[in-house]
Amino acid sequence: MDTDTDIEEGVHDRTATENQDYQKPLAAPLIVAVELARWSFYRAIIAEFVATFLFLYITVLTIIGYKSRNDSDQCGGVGLLGIAWVFGGMIFVLVYNTSGISGGHLNPAVTLALLMARKVTVPRAVMYIIAQCSGATCGCIMVKTLQKAYYMDHGGGANDLSQGYSRITGLCVEIIGTFILVYTVLSTTDPKRNARDSHVPVLAPLPIGFAVFMVHLATIPITGTGINPARSLGAAVIYNNEKIWQNHWIFWVGPIIGAVGAEVYYEHILRAHLTLYRNHHHITHR
Repeated sequence: MDTDTDIEEGVHDRTATENQDYQKPLAAPLIVAVELARWSFYRAIIAEFVATFLFLYITVLTIIGYKSRNDSDQCGGVGLLGIAWVFGGMIFVLVYNTSGISGGHLNPAVTLALLMARKVTVPRAVMYIIAQCSGATCGCIMVKTLQKAYYMDHGGGANDLSQGYSRITGLCVEIIGTFILVYTVLSTTDPKRNARDSHVPVLAPLPIGFAVFMVHLATIPITGTGINPARSLGAAVIYNNEKIWQNHWIFWVGPIIGAVGAEVYYEHILRAHLTLYRNHHHITHR
């Protein structure tokens, strides 16, 4: 790499500092003891629990309703397209509603990526994941309570490999799907983008919802689309089928690898400190 044409972004270019219309937040400490004494900390945990509860309740109920109607009427129900829309739409609605309180994670993979990016503390990340898994489980309990017969007959909305697909295929599908989701989350929460698009508040949750929608369209026929360990765990715990548990590790390992890969790619490659410029005097600021 030609060091003569490399400059450190925002350091050697005075104009970049003067024209900068945003401030990159400082990295969150790993542990902040005073955080545990604040109501805002527990309010955020409650928000994650309730949002994940609602997410699983609506989405699993939709899956069960589609499968139960599809048995008697091939044209009935919302179809796979409708299921994908429900997942993406619920993420859009819930992230929009909770982003100002907890950040609207609703997904342990997202929380892990934001912890790696030093945007949340370790205690907050741990409590978020517990709240997400608990909320997902309670959401599935509610669906089973309301439609127990249908719930057990139609798989409980649990993720599993479809017939004809190998575990390696399922793992790769979960890795890539989670990569797309977390990559979108990191992009939409970028301080530069927030400063530029702050006048349009829906621009953050909207692409996240669309990412979930499109990943579901592609992967529902393969794994039922996990990309969220809390969603997979809640459905598996309440349905509690031996076959489901045999492949359940895929829906944790895949999202974790995908989330870590997306965070490393975004923070250390796309947002690298050294940026190559062919001409120091012709720098475009975006």
